Amino acid sequence: MITISDNAQQHFIKLLSQQAEGTHIRVFVVNPGTAKAECGVSYCPPDAVEADDITLPFEGFSAMVDADSKSFLEDAEIDFTTDQMGSQLTLKAPNAKLRKVADDAPLFERVHYFLQAEVNPQLAGHGGECTLVEITEDGYAVLQFGGGCNGCAQIDVTVKDGIEKQLIDLMAGEIKGVKDATEHERGDHSYY
Repeated sequence: MITISDNAQQHFIKLLSQQAEGTHIRVFVVNPGTAKAECGVSYCPPDAVEADDITLPFEGFSAMVDADSKSFLEDAEIDFTTDQMGSQLTLKAPNAKLRKVADDAPLFERVHYFLQAEVNPQLAGHGGECTLVEITEDGYAVLQFGGGCNGCAQIDVTVKDGIEKQLIDLMAGEIKGVKDATEHERGDHSYY
């Protein structure tokens, strides 16, 4: 579930040696599954261990994970690096903001995951976002755009050359295309 590099393990052992006996680390996600998800590591004294915590044993310590954070910490990596600028502990959790879906999940869930994990981070750079409204019976993903995408002159390029092409490649035979349900005419609802 969580990979902790040898350097990070040594760092934790050193830090824990200065804490009360039986103290472990806790790896957690605040606001899991949302755009505001934040990952963290803290001390976990023995009296803070919950009955449903998952214990990940390492040499010299254990990492505690609360049951609600488990799926959001899949494929997480913790590393500790030192260079001429100092030391840094890094925690990468690619599934913290959005729970990973199985390859055999319903089509709506897989398309939604793709939009949230791959498309929206790119659109966010321009203040935009998109959501999946529905998948029609004839295989079209109907999207609603907001933020900087609402009223954007390049939306057709984004939809046809970007999102639609990727979805058709990724979900061949299941998705035939993408339809935009957004009212892009300039007006009070437009972003700009």
